Amino acid sequence: MSEKFSPTLRIGDLSDFIAPSQACVVSLKGLKSTTKKPDKSQVSIAKQQQTEPVKISLKDCLACSGCITSAETIMLEKQSLDEFLSNIDKGKVVIVSVSPQSRASLAVHFGISLLQVFKKLTSFFKSLGVKAVFDTSCSRDLTLVETCNEFIMRYKQNQSKDDDRSKSALPMLSSACPGWICYAEKQLGSYILPYISSVKSPQQTIGATIKHHICQKMGLRPDEVYHVTVMPCYDKKLEAARDDFVFEVESQEETNESGIRITEVDSVLTSGEVIDLIKLKEVDFAALEDPLLDRMLTNVNEEGHLYGVTGSSGGYAETVFRNAAKTLFGKEIKGPLAFKTIRNTDFRELTLEVDGQVVLKFALCYGFQNLQNIVRKVKMRKCDYHFVEVMACPSGCLNGGGQIKPTPGQNPKDLLQSLETVYMENVLVADPFENPLVKSLYDEWLEEPGSENAKRFMHTAYHPIVKSVTAQLHNW
Repeated sequence: MSEKFSPTLRIGDLSDFIAPSQACVVSLKGLKSTTKKPDKSQVSIAKQQQTEPVKISLKDCLACSGCITSAETIMLEKQSLDEFLSNIDKGKVVIVSVSPQSRASLAVHFGISLLQVFKKLTSFFKSLGVKAVFDTSCSRDLTLVETCNEFIMRYKQNQSKDDDRSKSALPMLSSACPGWICYAEKQLGSYILPYISSVKSPQQTIGATIKHHICQKMGLRPDEVYHVTVMPCYDKKLEAARDDFVFEVESQEETNESGIRITEVDSVLTSGEVIDLIKLKEVDFAALEDPLLDRMLTNVNEEGHLYGVTGSSGGYAETVFRNAAKTLFGKEIKGPLAFKTIRNTDFRELTLEVDGQVVLKFALCYGFQNLQNIVRKVKMRKCDYHFVEVMACPSGCLNGGGQIKPTPGQNPKDLLQSLETVYMENVLVADPFENPLVKSLYDEWLEEPGSENAKRFMHTAYHPIVKSVTAQLHNW
């Protein structure tokens, strides 16, 4: 790593969020002054501390949001631009899936619309040799359908008169944020994991869809496809590397008995890295043609407009709330939802009353400080929310550490405001349950929400992880 850990650094010294414009880890500035002249052995140790970086693998990550959420991509050599380009050179069938938050970051950077960005990205990637460019808004809708179904199931079980052992854990905590999942598994232990939704993130659902289903439609084997996502967050690289998202297929070679290990997402590029790639190739992005989009996994209607859901981090709380109100209580809610700010704009709640009684209580919880308040209440069994949309980054995914950095002199808050405006600009809000692509995926492959096929491909599990490096760092 380019920077080093101070032997006196403690977790509390790190900010709980690394913005796109910030550095990663506190550097070792130098030794403390002393009145006594150090001997040669002390000088040698001091020099070694200053010149030798601590080597930490992904599995050793402490989920402090210090490394993975900033530009220390050297930790992830297989998730780099060089690896992406080398797989194109090797003749792999490369498929790229772009997130709506990254589209917004690029749209603000270049001063063009979301649809123009998507078309020009398609043109750019295909000029490099990419086979297809898809849209994770489609897989986000698939994820939302599964999340709605899981919540309805948990809510009904929780309201049943059976004994407590048969009831599902509430509040249900969303699972799309890998920084939050990493923190939960490595810092909170097993008590919090049953509350987390089992539905995969949009990145992983589109990965599973491509490797398990779309490959067949394209006449390809999963091992022939190299799948890359464009994301607003460095933690997405960590998510793609999880063993839970690896499966085996039979080898085409008779001599290979063990089969081939396939990852749903082979590599992740951040929004900022896409800018680096455009600069590397010396491309005039604004001058690129606007080709036809790949419609197989892209949220574009027949008129050529992008469509999606409200909510800059995927719209989990809003979508699940509307669906639960309609499904459980027959209340169809139209128009904007009346979120109430609690402590700050990153902690808001939403309620539904029926006959004077609160029957649904949801929350948006962004940033580690707010997140820890929720976790504490869950641990004490004093959390009265039914569902919480959890994101590790303040202001959510649009403000992810992998987004394009502010230009010199640009206020980060002004940039975030621009991102929030552009994110929903000319986007048609549509019910994920009515998405024709989602319907076709269920008809052709997944059967129905919550089915065995859906559970197999769209859901995952979480595991308490024992930290291997912490025991060696006694000062932490």
